[in-house]
Amino acid sequence: MSIQTYTIPAGLRQLRADKALASAFPEHSRTALQRAFDAGHVLLRGAAITRDQPVLAGDELEFSFPDTVPAQLRAVEIPLDVLFEDKHMLAVNKPAGMVVHPGAATGEDTLVHALLAHCTGSLSGIGGVERPGIVHRLDRDTTGIIVVAKHDRAHRGLAEQFSQRTLHKEYLALVAGSPGLLSGSVKKAIGRNQQHRHKMTVVDDDDSHGKDAHTDWEVVEKFGPFATLIRCAIHTGRTHQIRVHMKALGHVLFGDEIYGWKVDPRLPKPPQRVMLHAEHLIVKHPVSGKTLDLRAPLPADFEAQLTQLRKLAKGAAKTKKRLSAPPKSRKKADPLPFHEHESRK
Repeated sequence: MSIQTYTIPAGLRQLRADKALASAFPEHSRTALQRAFDAGHVLLRGAAITRDQPVLAGDELEFSFPDTVPAQLRAVEIPLDVLFEDKHMLAVNKPAGMVVHPGAATGEDTLVHALLAHCTGSLSGIGGVERPGIVHRLDRDTTGIIVVAKHDRAHRGLAEQFSQRTLHKEYLALVAGSPGLLSGSVKKAIGRNQQHRHKMTVVDDDDSHGKDAHTDWEVVEKFGPFATLIRCAIHTGRTHQIRVHMKALGHVLFGDEIYGWKVDPRLPKPPQRVMLHAEHLIVKHPVSGKTLDLRAPLPADFEAQLTQLRKLAKGAAKTKKRLSAPPKSRKKADPLPFHEHESRK
């Protein structure tokens, strides 16, 4: 049973212990972290704490997971939003909170568990016992398109497109602030943050710890000075690539407390996760060669953020217009001519 430590970064507002660990370790499912809390395996200053224990910057948490690695994965009936499916592959719209593939500390609520039930044993085995059919991944809280292979030929065909970067991937990201440009390109290498190992960071091109990363971006919609909806096309697939590149531009993703996002008090309902959605994927069918142009609609919580931001921006614009308007003209009596002033003295 491996014990890990995590220090709450400076600058983070007070938050629950379970949310702090969930944000810092996206590879672990909420279920796994809940089991760690329930088993008394999360400690603060040597004492076990509950999930809702408030933690502050500088607090050091020690945690480990109960040894409950299943000998064999089983199919679990979990509803899936299927965007495309045939006998070779399928594409699903992954919801927030779902881990793609199981690990030592995950529960039976992963995408793989759901796929085993949905596909009834027809998944490719190239990915191994814990990754059947899986060609790529999305972070736990990232929503959107993920493609899955049903047999080995399809798996190799899809994996080749990802490795050779011949497909087209677009994400929608809700970021804080308003960029000065309408579009741009970020070509900055990304590597592991040496002070905070759970984070990635932009590094110099000659840094041996970094890997090249390229993101093109354009503005989709602006919400006054508060936020902007950005479309990002990624040419590489580095960990946290969009989150790190947007931070480098000075526009952290909504909900991304790990990379410095802070709750705007003007927001009635702040987001409960990082606002990132894999919205568009153009890929060739691994068997027929036909181009598949796949799109995943925004989830409800993302749409809700856009709705409240539109209202916030509209209200701010009205206030600005009212304050900048000249005062209403008031009808005044015509002043007396100079000679009449003199005659009345």
